[in-house]
Amino acid sequence: MSSLFGHRDYRRLFGAQLAALSGTGLATVALGLLAYDLAGADAGAVLGTALAIKMITYVTVAPLAAAYADRVPRRSALVCLDLVRALVVPALPFVDQVWQIYVLIVVLQAASASFTPTFQAVLPDILPDEKLYTRALSASQLASTMESLLSPVIAAAVLSVVSFHWLFAGTSAGFVLSAALVLSTRIPDAVRSRRGGVRDRTLAGVRVFFATPRLRGVLGLNLVVAAVGSVVMVNTVNYVQDALGRSQADVALLLAGNGAGTIAAALLLPRMLGRIAERTVMFTGASVLLAGIAGAIGLSTVHDGVWRWPAALAVWAVVGTGTGLVLTPVGRVLRRSSGAGDRSAVFAAQFALSHACWLLAYPIAGRLATAAGFTVTWIVLAALGLTGVVIALRTWPRREPGFSCAELTRTPMSPLRPAPSSSRQRAR
Repeated sequence: MSSLFGHRDYRRLFGAQLAALSGTGLATVALGLLAYDLAGADAGAVLGTALAIKMITYVTVAPLAAAYADRVPRRSALVCLDLVRALVVPALPFVDQVWQIYVLIVVLQAASASFTPTFQAVLPDILPDEKLYTRALSASQLASTMESLLSPVIAAAVLSVVSFHWLFAGTSAGFVLSAALVLSTRIPDAVRSRRGGVRDRTLAGVRVFFATPRLRGVLGLNLVVAAVGSVVMVNTVNYVQDALGRSQADVALLLAGNGAGTIAAALLLPRMLGRIAERTVMFTGASVLLAGIAGAIGLSTVHDGVWRWPAALAVWAVVGTGTGLVLTPVGRVLRRSSGAGDRSAVFAAQFALSHACWLLAYPIAGRLATAAGFTVTWIVLAALGLTGVVIALRTWPRREPGFSCAELTRTPMSPLRPAPSSSRQRAR
């Protein structure tokens, strides 16, 4: 990836992403401790509500923010959103009521819901070369996964020396550093959309999604990722400690196994995507995810045996691999499915719709597991994931226009425009 990180503007933007991710990871740990400090035994309910608020905010705010993304300079917008997050986080240690946490979470996540899609939409503009952009997607996936693995370790090291309240200071510092790096980067402004009204611009990305067969397929695959991924995100703690009878350290180890699978997929994909269509890679990932949850269902029916722990490590790693195979190429699909004027809206729609899938899957994984156990819950989630695959298969055609990366780099085509009628374009 040396040529990628030789690109000055990308290198600084990647540094900004790392700084913001590290801050977010520390805030996640600190928020859990703050909830316990305020609510005690009810901390789980507080965190569950905060997570639901986060997802609802993502789903509603991202498309609205996209409506104005082409009306303001993108660099200024990104810097301001980082500074909003940097100012909100230090207020969290001073709250003394649970409702105050919820209010601050809304503000914080609204800024994140505006920042992330805008940031993602910048990368195709500063990296027009398809190979470099693919490497950037892989690097972003690696950064996100490493954050989820390393943030708890860093937080534990900090907590061994100071109070958890200082984690919020680290979070704020991460956002300030991100803002400084973005400010030092040359970011082109977004192409102004030809759409007029706010409502039209807000719904533009969602309309493009539902008007474009391959993007409807992406939506189905988002559902697969959320259905199977919720097993890892929601059920890992209880499965390790209650079903397997193992320690808290093993919870971290199992999550690390999942992250290792995602990292492996992200490292392999840049070369694979040069030879294999995104559709093939992403459907392979969906199949791997379904195989992973099938393995989890099988494990949930077995109540003894020393082999259950290594088998769980393997299953969680398989789920991580499938997740990486599905999510890493998404940016390429979004890029070639949108014109310059709709790009911010399409990335915002992906951000909102993918989190809507998580909002559907999280309560199933949490509440149903409590009421009916792991086996029933994971069968329901497997059925939800299979539904996503069926949707994707029915909506994303095998043969579609626009797989040639070289041609698409020269002539990106909006899905709302009629396809060219030449025989060469039809053959693609």
